Amino acid sequence: MEMKTLIAQIVDAAVRTAYPGVDAGINYEALLEVPPDSKLGDFAFPCFKLSKALRMGPPMIAQKLAAAIDRPEVCTAQPVNGYLNFFLNRGNFAKDTLQKVMAAPERWGSGNEGEGKTVVLDYSSINIAKRFHIGHLSTTMIGNSLCRIYGFLGWHTVSVNHLGDWGTQFGKMICAYKKWGNKEEVEKGGVDAMTALYVRFHEEAEKNPELENEGRAWFKKIEDGDPEALEIFNWFKDVTLKDASRVYDKLGVQFDYYTGESFYHDKTDRVVNELKEKGLLTESDGAQVVDLSDDNMPPCLILKSDGTTIYATRDLAAIFYRKDTFHFDKCLYVVAYQQDLHFRQVFRVVEKMGYPWAKDQLVHVAFGMVSYEGQSLSTRKGHVLYLDELLDRAVEKALAIIEEKSPNLENKEEVARQVGVGAVIYSDLQNSRIKDINFVLEDALNFDGNTGPYAQYTYARTCSIISKAGGVPDVTLDASSFTDASEIELAKTLSIFPEKVLAAIADYEPSVITRYILDVCAAFNHFYHECQIVTAPDPKVRDLRVALTAAVKNVLGAAFGLICMKKTEKI
Repeated sequence: MEMKTLIAQIVDAAVRTAYPGVDAGINYEALLEVPPDSKLGDFAFPCFKLSKALRMGPPMIAQKLAAAIDRPEVCTAQPVNGYLNFFLNRGNFAKDTLQKVMAAPERWGSGNEGEGKTVVLDYSSINIAKRFHIGHLSTTMIGNSLCRIYGFLGWHTVSVNHLGDWGTQFGKMICAYKKWGNKEEVEKGGVDAMTALYVRFHEEAEKNPELENEGRAWFKKIEDGDPEALEIFNWFKDVTLKDASRVYDKLGVQFDYYTGESFYHDKTDRVVNELKEKGLLTESDGAQVVDLSDDNMPPCLILKSDGTTIYATRDLAAIFYRKDTFHFDKCLYVVAYQQDLHFRQVFRVVEKMGYPWAKDQLVHVAFGMVSYEGQSLSTRKGHVLYLDELLDRAVEKALAIIEEKSPNLENKEEVARQVGVGAVIYSDLQNSRIKDINFVLEDALNFDGNTGPYAQYTYARTCSIISKAGGVPDVTLDASSFTDASEIELAKTLSIFPEKVLAAIADYEPSVITRYILDVCAAFNHFYHECQIVTAPDPKVRDLRVALTAAVKNVLGAAFGLICMKKTEKI
């Protein structure tokens, strides 16, 4: 049982003892606060929340509750200005925490809250025939991190890369390939070769407008299932995914499915027919729309005036396909905040179709924009930084730092890859997802402060200490062995990992984990500087401190895994 839960139960029992027969109907755990200064207690309960039910002032309630609590093995309670402040029995608390972490070294913080539930996560969503640029970093890493956190809590996860693989541009690319391309050049040049063909198409189309019709005709062939058109189209997808896989491999990201817009093209009829049957479609300038004026939103376009579908139609088809196929309890769309209106419209249409589950199960996980060293990124303006280039730069700079600081380090190149890529991942996930990010590579690679390298260096430090100690001792824990305040504070920080994991899911916010990693690193490094560990004169104290170091290593390792950052044992 988590300490916060236990304290809440103690408050509940005290209320029942001090005020028999009174049911306040309060979630005590939700109301417990953590004072800003541990001198004020480890937890605090605001008694004014009980004033109405008990018809009594908060100071008097706090006094009566304090008198009803007798759990010295767990805590003491002090009434202070209408608050009930709890001071943990720190030796027992630290011992219990360390025992729990040691008992589940790889799984501390995990849970079974998601047992029997499925979550579908739609993220990354790269475009066919376009390189993977830094603008895809946030959707990829936020989505991947949430996928890992959900899995850590027992959910069945389904990760989907919803490819941008539909539209007349693909007909134009096939047209360009047939006229000026060859297979060997595209295989060798990859996405860049396809992009060059697309650019040439538009250059030639300025001189020969008839090419636009040829491009549209090739896309019509894709729609109609023409074998040659589909063969080239699917090959373009294979080449793109091969290019993208290099980046995904560097980041440690995998997907269960690569099903994009084209996959749902033949599944839109169901949506359109059901909307018609339920009388939800209305005509607007020749187009078919769903009126959302009652929701203070523009109409949701379903069919264009020429009768063709739009991406909203395909998103609706995807929702029903995923519901029918995976029977999800949650379906998350990790997409930039600029698409907020689109998703509000689509989700509301599903509700209006008579599916109330849309309100709670469909979630748009929005995030901010990315700039690089103060420069906004725009494909149209030519301000593009490809993600593999950023990762390569990060690795190169990490290697230069390692060469300077640890020239004799073994496997420097591999460590540099772990540190460089980790720096990029951590930098992307360290702030609230909705905030815009200004990525500064030099700052991200700083070994001091709130960075990935700082966290990885701390992890490496724990590994070094355990190695010097000859491994983790088989220690019998005793509350009296905790002699330093920094030991207690470190144990306290470790104890809240399960709470942080749940908070990350509740807010769809991986930054909760990155900030927690920083808290653990800060607490451990304070402990490291305050206490002798391997050199402690008392063998009992030494063994406890080594065990506590191992607990930090295990918790950091688990937290790293949740944000897809590698564990680096030596730096």
